[in-house]
Amino acid sequence: MYRKIIIGILLCLSGSVMAHEWTPTYPKMKYSFIDGIMVTTMDLFNKREDISWYEIGVYDKDFNLIKHSVQGGKVQYVPPLQRKSVDVYIRSKDMDKATYICSKSKIISESEKATVVASRICSKIK
Repeated sequence: MYRKIIIGILLCLSGSVMAHEWTPTYPKMKYSFIDGIMVTTMDLFNKREDISWYEIGVYDKDFNLIKHSVQGGKVQYVPPLQRKSVDVYIRSKDMDKATYICSKSKIISESEKATVVASRICSKIK
């Protein structure tokens, strides 16, 4: 019983985890101006002071990367406390496999002693 109380107190005293925001949660794809390509716009908000680069990827239901999915630069620069809109393009023939659009923080370490946690947030395609 005391163990649960101690764990509860430690959780309450610990700081909040700051990751990044990746919205919308359930993006809707629409036809782009290019034949055979679908598009959606995702918003990335960087809450982290220690991270400025994010990798964008399209994955199937088993989280296997779908190659040849295209968006405006695979790795995006987003300064801390800034928001960026990213257009994500997926080939129409890959739409039956495409399930998730994910953003993953990219760590560029300047020091081997620094410990930094990477985060990945995914949105499920409707």
